[in-house]
Amino acid sequence: MDKRMEIMQDEEGNNIVIIHDIQFKGRQHIEWDEVETYLKEYVGCCYEILETSDVVYIGPDFPKEIKGSCDTKALKGTNAKAKANATQGLPLLLENATNQRWNQNHKEKHGTDAKFGWYRYTSRFALPVYDNMGKVSRYNTFRIEMLIRHASDEKMYLYDMVNIKKEKETKYPT
Repeated sequence: MDKRMEIMQDEEGNNIVIIHDIQFKGRQHIEWDEVETYLKEYVGCCYEILETSDVVYIGPDFPKEIKGSCDTKALKGTNAKAKANATQGLPLLLENATNQRWNQNHKEKHGTDAKFGWYRYTSRFALPVYDNMGKVSRYNTFRIEMLIRHASDEKMYLYDMVNIKKEKETKYPT
């Protein structure tokens, strides 16, 4: 496992992906082109969601969707930084996703790429907060939904990571 990440459980027993490194810095402006370039290394990979045994593929549209989605464009500050940095934990976020929900496809433009509808899963992750000396003082924990399209080829593809919300601040071991 990547030493920059680990899985821990919160008080309720939920898995949280602890990301120990901030790759995409800055709260005022995230370089989404850099995030898109980073995500291209995942294209062609697939990951199994442990709770449901669903296999989710990373298609070539995913990096561009993360960069240009309405959800991403609406994000500011801490949530934008969190979404960008959550991409580092993509495999673990998918593997530890829970709370599967299904929705029918309602948009004609997704008639083929989401022919069998949409799935949402909930994942949690934590990012470090640094003090003035550059040391980790605490972690902010976030909830994010993994939006997955069920395509006409009967495969499931990660489409976006949406509805990010800060949950709490916690002192995790470093």
